[in-house]
Amino acid sequence: MEKFDAGNEKHTMHAMKFIGNALKEIVLFVVLAVVIVVPIRLFVAQPFVVDGESMYPTFLNGDYLIVDELTYRFQEPERGDVIVFKYPGDPKVFYIKRIIGLPGETVTIERGQVTIKETNGATVTLEEPYVVAEDATYTLDASLGNEQYFVMGDNRPRSSDSRVWGALPKDHIMGRAFIRLLPPSETGIMPGDYSYN
Repeated sequence: MEKFDAGNEKHTMHAMKFIGNALKEIVLFVVLAVVIVVPIRLFVAQPFVVDGESMYPTFLNGDYLIVDELTYRFQEPERGDVIVFKYPGDPKVFYIKRIIGLPGETVTIERGQVTIKETNGATVTLEEPYVVAEDATYTLDASLGNEQYFVMGDNRPRSSDSRVWGALPKDHIMGRAFIRLLPPSETGIMPGDYSYN
C-alpha cells in the first residue's frame, strides 16, 4: 500500500503559489516601469552625453546631461539657451550648441564680435563671457526666417555650427540642457544657461 505525504503536497502548492505571486509582482513592476518611463523618455526628458570640445569650457567631453524636452512645447527657445538638436545634415546625429539668433533676426559676426538686429529694428551687440576661444578672423551676415535659429558652440574655433551649415530649423530642436549629472563636481540645474538681459 502506497503512503501519501500530504505535507509535501501542501509545501509544493505553497511554493508554486509563492512563485506565481512573485511572477505577478515582477510583471506588474515591468508594466508600470514601461508605462511611466517610456513616456518620460519620449516626451519629457532624455539623457545626452557630450561628445567633443565645441562647447568647452561650458561643457566637457563626457559630461552626462538630462535634456528637457517639455519646456519648448509651452514656450519659445530663447537667446542664450543651450540646446540639443538633430544636426540638419544628418538627423540621426545630435549636437549641443547655444542659441544666438532668433527667428526673423539678422546675425552679424565681425571679426568674432556678434551683433543682432532684432525684429523690432533694435541692434544689440552680445557680451559673451562664456566664450574663451573666439575666431577673430570670422565675418558673416545671416538673416533668419520664421522657425529658424542661429546656433554656435562656445569654443568657436572648434565648433561646426550655423556659421558652417546655416540656420537650424525649429523642428530639429530636441530640448534644452536641463541637468548635468556627471561629473559629480559639476552637477547642477540649467548648466550653461545665460541671460543677455
